[in-house]
Amino acid sequence: MEFGLGAKWVQFLLDLEPTLKQIVVLYDARLRSGRMQLSAIEAAAKLRSVAIAPIGMEDANGITSGIETNAALGNCGVIVTSNTQSIVHRDLIISLAAKYRLPAIYSIRAFVLDGGLISYSPDRVDQFRQAATYVHKILKGEKPANLPVQSPIKYELVINLRTAQSLDLKVPAMLMAQADEVLE
Repeated sequence: MEFGLGAKWVQFLLDLEPTLKQIVVLYDARLRSGRMQLSAIEAAAKLRSVAIAPIGMEDANGITSGIETNAALGNCGVIVTSNTQSIVHRDLIISLAAKYRLPAIYSIRAFVLDGGLISYSPDRVDQFRQAATYVHKILKGEKPANLPVQSPIKYELVINLRTAQSLDLKVPAMLMAQADEVLE
C-alpha cells in the first residue's frame, strides 16, 4: 500500500467539491496499514484546512451511524481507504453516500463500477504484469530475497458521471482530462 495515496484522495475529493469542510475517513483501525493511511489523509487535509472524522469499519452499524452523524453536519465528503472491510461493506457504503448525497472517493475501482463517484488506485493489471516479471526471474534462478520490493508505478482514476450528476456535481475539465476511465 502506498500511503501517499491519501493526499491524492483528499486532493481529488476537494477538486470535485471545493467547499467541503469535513471528510469522513472509513478505515480499519485494527490494521497498521489503516492507521498509516489515516495519518497520510490527516496530514493532507490539515494543509487544506479540512477536518477529518475517522470512522472504524469494524461493523455495518458503526459505518452507518458514523456516516449519518457526519452527514447531518453538512458540507461533508467521504474517503474509503483500502482494506478488506471496505469490500465487505461496499454496497452499504455506496448506498449511504448516495442516500446522504455525499461525494466519496474509493480506493478500489469496483466501487465506481457499482455506482460510487470516483476512485484512485494502483492499476491492478499493471501490478500483475510486474509480478509476472518477478515470476520469470525466479524461474530463471534468481533468489526471491535478492529481488527488490516494488511499489506500484501506474495508477488509475475512474469517474462515474451518472453519480456526479445525481449529486449535482460538475466534474471539472481538469479532472476529466486526468481520468483513465469515465463512466457515462
